[in-house]
Amino acid sequence: MKVGKWKLLLPLALLVVAGTVMTSGAFATNAQSGEVKVAIMTDCKGAFAFGYEVDTAGVIAAFSTYAGAKPTNKKKPSAGMLGGRAGGKKINIVGIGCGDETPALALKETRRLMNQLAADVMLGPLSGDEAVAIANYAKANPKKTIIIGTAGSQDPTMQIAPKNVFRYHGDGAQWNAGLGEIVYKKLGWRTAAIIGDDYSFPWTSAAGIIADFCGIGGKITKRVWTPPQGGDYAPFIRQLPRPNQVDGYFWLIGGANTNAGFNAFEQAYGPVSAKQHSGNLFLYFLGADSTVAPRLIGAYFGGFGTAQTGELKTAQAQKYVKQAGRWFPGVADINDGFFYNYWNATWALVQGLNNAKPKGSVGAALQAALPRTLKPAFQVANNGVLRLDSRRQAIQDQYPLQIVRGADGKPTNTIAGYVANVDQTFGGYFGPNKPAPGRNFPPCVKKKLPWQGKIKVVKNGVITNQNIK
Repeated sequence: MKVGKWKLLLPLALLVVAGTVMTSGAFATNAQSGEVKVAIMTDCKGAFAFGYEVDTAGVIAAFSTYAGAKPTNKKKPSAGMLGGRAGGKKINIVGIGCGDETPALALKETRRLMNQLAADVMLGPLSGDEAVAIANYAKANPKKTIIIGTAGSQDPTMQIAPKNVFRYHGDGAQWNAGLGEIVYKKLGWRTAAIIGDDYSFPWTSAAGIIADFCGIGGKITKRVWTPPQGGDYAPFIRQLPRPNQVDGYFWLIGGANTNAGFNAFEQAYGPVSAKQHSGNLFLYFLGADSTVAPRLIGAYFGGFGTAQTGELKTAQAQKYVKQAGRWFPGVADINDGFFYNYWNATWALVQGLNNAKPKGSVGAALQAALPRTLKPAFQVANNGVLRLDSRRQAIQDQYPLQIVRGADGKPTNTIAGYVANVDQTFGGYFGPNKPAPGRNFPPCVKKKLPWQGKIKVVKNGVITNQNIK
């Protein structure tokens, strides 16, 4: 998959009245027996407002592929779906949550969906702090089932880890597995500074980079955290070591703020050298492909836990493209992680309902039946099976990426390596009895990680047996 240009698809028909999202008739509450009530929790406000349609598209496309549903409107995923059954029961989507990244609104919407609208299962949320709050909600409501949409904070399935919360994708640390080793080996970095947004997802994202870079022998000399809402980045840039004092910088500033951060850096230190900058998926996200990426041709960055379906030459990737691409052509990019992670969450739900005893059961019976392996998934290791660990967290292959110049002269990205079977603990670097990632955790420690020295070269979409040197 190319990490695409993420479209800001705000739903035109969205009506928010007194905190309640009024959806189409396709989402109306159905009091009939023999149904499973499902909610979708995503964002319709803030930096991730585009997720409202993209995430919903992933859900509806998976229900359409695996549960016999059909989109009501192929141009507007939030219009809902027609039909759809799993475990012998009708799937009734009772509503879509309208978040804005903040825990307060995420909790308010979750209570509306799960308590007022009586959803049995919620697919979501989108963002890290939201997931932390909702995992704590789940802990107090064990009969409700939460399958995280695409949030990447570590806490929900590591330190909190209630038995009714499942995640069929990696967290933000897992998504950056291999990146530190690649810049250490390919670019010769030995020292680096970190600058990122001050909340749970960038902390988790940084944790994976720190574990990987320090694990092989690198040193993090400075960590600078910036307000998530953005603003004047000049004071924060001045806290960083100058370019002649450090080998590189890892960037974890998200959304439109990524470009603002780079502009402030250039005002302070002049034009950036691509070989001196790396970071997480935000280097090629939310418009950064056209604002930041042109300055970073050759730079490496972390992926989204998903393979490049348009590039990776595996049967799993090709099957996914064929299945997912038919439902919302031109509207939702099946190659971005938001769509794909909500797709996997929904596919897991369908399997759980089909396998529950009795079929279609919710609550504890559904939680016991949700798959601990997810197949098909376009992962490569284990013949395309995505596995969960004992805390119901995905063990997932990872694909570090590189910004390159496309045939049209514009920036694009390509697979820089393949890291197999990345588990959430990083081979014991993290753990349920250790602190969650934060401003100062984890420490920079040299440690042998499971994949160290084993990252595979990927050439023209083919994973080779050659290790990156």
